[in-house]
Amino acid sequence: MKVVFIQIRLILLMLALIGGVSACKGDGEVAGTQQMTPSKQPAIEDSDGSTTPFKNKIKIGFSMDTLKEERWQKDKDLFKKAVESLGAEVEIMAANGDDAVQIMQAETLISHGIDLLVVVPHNAEAVASIVKKAHSAGIKVLAYDRLVKNADVDLYVSFDNEQVGEMQAKAITRLVPKGKYVYIGGADTDNNAHLFKKGVFNVLQPLIDKGDITVVYDQWTKDWTPANALANMQAALKANNNQIDAVIAANDATAGGVIQALTAQGIAGEIPVSGQDAELAAAQRIVEGTQTMTVYKPIKLLTEKVAELAVKLARGEETGADRKVNNGKIEVPSVLLPPITVDKLNIDDTIIADGFHSREDVYKNVKNK
Repeated sequence: MKVVFIQIRLILLMLALIGGVSACKGDGEVAGTQQMTPSKQPAIEDSDGSTTPFKNKIKIGFSMDTLKEERWQKDKDLFKKAVESLGAEVEIMAANGDDAVQIMQAETLISHGIDLLVVVPHNAEAVASIVKKAHSAGIKVLAYDRLVKNADVDLYVSFDNEQVGEMQAKAITRLVPKGKYVYIGGADTDNNAHLFKKGVFNVLQPLIDKGDITVVYDQWTKDWTPANALANMQAALKANNNQIDAVIAANDATAGGVIQALTAQGIAGEIPVSGQDAELAAAQRIVEGTQTMTVYKPIKLLTEKVAELAVKLARGEETGADRKVNNGKIEVPSVLLPPITVDKLNIDDTIIADGFHSREDVYKNVKNK
């Protein structure tokens, strides 16, 4: 009986020991599971000292109308540099004036997993479909320099383009308060071209109403090309027997075509001509005396502002847009930067002082510089 009792105690002891081991093992598994649970994502410190969860590097898609003009090459290079300086990356595609290509390229950028799409539209209306496609993929859209019409654009960043037109007209009317005027506009498909023209006629219309100024030729320039502007100016000269007193050209590319036509007639430098974009060729024409003025829109300022706001928009942060611009569908939150009038008197203190063009390049064809 005693032996049986001892055996029973041994069995109970073994069961207790087994239970303890199991309990210890169970505790160990729970602890191990807790140790393997992913910790919270590390935080990054924002400029205001607050912290936000770490995210993968932000990728911006940049859909450009063209790289055929000097101005847009600068935009591309400076924007890329500005985005990368903020720790983001950018993929750039240019359609060179083809609406179908731009839409296809935007779709490609969307498929590449971008966080935000920045668009310089060739056609303000056609690009509306890009905005819709991007939004369907959960991607916001920022309109760069040119407004996208009839679309739910998230942000528009540009210069005050109506003011650009006003600057052009004021500069020319100061020199020619009365006379026959030619207006060589930009591309009808570009909303900016309409804004420039509106600004020009804000200034001209009161003088037209007084009878001081007569606009004897007014035409858009397809695709902004100098060749089409040349054809327009040749037609204007022919229709008026070269009796023209002033020309307002919407940008420097069209001004180049205008001045080519004037040169062929031996009257370049006699007729004031406006421009815009501060292209090198225009700066050279200004110091040579064949172009009266241009409007400088500091592209470095634009690219840095767009890069900053694009990253904020991609992160879901506030952009601080302080303006609204109607695009035919909504009041688009907008940031508009101030342009600068440039002529022979201040060219050294503006585009040259900013390093936009070197003094050597601007004055290389001028004697006694």
